[in-house]
Amino acid sequence: MSTAVAAMAPEAAAAGNREAKSNAGREKFLEVYQQLKKELLTDSELIEYTNESRAWTEEMLDYTVPGGKLNRGLSVIDSLRLLKKEPLSEEEVFSACVLGWCIEWLQGYFLVLDDIMDSSITRRGQPCWYRVPKVGLIAVNDGIVLKTHVSRILKTHFRQSPIYTQLLEIFNDVEYQTASGQMLDLITTPAGEVDLSLYVMPTYLRIVKYKTAYYSFYLPVACALLLAGEKDEAKFEAAKEILVQMGTYFQVQDDYLDCYGAPEVIGKIGTDIEDTKCSWLIVQALKRANESQKKLLKEKYGKADQSCVAEVKQLYNELELQRVFEDFERDSYTKLIADIKKQDDPALQLVLKSFLEKIYKRQK
Repeated sequence: MSTAVAAMAPEAAAAGNREAKSNAGREKFLEVYQQLKKELLTDSELIEYTNESRAWTEEMLDYTVPGGKLNRGLSVIDSLRLLKKEPLSEEEVFSACVLGWCIEWLQGYFLVLDDIMDSSITRRGQPCWYRVPKVGLIAVNDGIVLKTHVSRILKTHFRQSPIYTQLLEIFNDVEYQTASGQMLDLITTPAGEVDLSLYVMPTYLRIVKYKTAYYSFYLPVACALLLAGEKDEAKFEAAKEILVQMGTYFQVQDDYLDCYGAPEVIGKIGTDIEDTKCSWLIVQALKRANESQKKLLKEKYGKADQSCVAEVKQLYNELELQRVFEDFERDSYTKLIADIKKQDDPALQLVLKSFLEKIYKRQK
């Protein structure tokens, strides 16, 4: 065996062990989903299912909740392991899985309604739930049902826990923040109207902060901190500040991939241009465009015509927005690493670094 191959062997073995652990963790996580689903479908304390409503709910859950990458939910378990610095008990793993699924349920609720509002076509490589022929706008109520499931799961599994009230408050707060971010997004870009004067960076950052960063990044870590018994409010605030920055970086990536990502890789057909979205790309384009280029954007942006979409993308290329994004990604990573290193708690540093590693230079 060559020296180079010998040197690579331990690294490959370590990578294999990490992958095996990751697969085992995902398998356990999916087992907990089946348990939670069964509990909800047999819950007769408040409602009495008919055979039809139970079958509908089960199909809706399987279609809308577990089909994504599950990064948000799995991050609760991963973060708790790093914070505890010791093997987790079965009870701790289960509790982390339950909270992870509460976040995935919340994500399902947001996406079901978001797809309707955006007239999206596909989600996670399949038609959006509302586009399934028998579903249509019944999906609005299904989204509400998903939302109510979160509080039901929390009540079932944490009612006797000392952190129950805190969990309710943080989930309620994050839902409020996310809905407010969605509202700002929608009123900034109303259907059929294009007011490019509204597409400025402060507005974009505010939308991203509330619509994405809190529930995708802060919520999983806050859940893990609560499970770990953390009571220092300063730790929560420090984590929040960095994770909101990370969430902004993540959303910029998402906007970039909506335009430049391959649908078969990212699992959806990007529609930000047709939907008149206040995306990072259009904000950057407007900052750099001359008057004739701004005129083109005003005429073509927000049109559900593929020739118009192509012209907008061509202008993005002329303005070298791919290079601008690469510079942004590098600078964001450098700043986040520096901010993480300033944290006094080594365990919290590990948690924050693990989040950053998952999203840096992602392709989907």
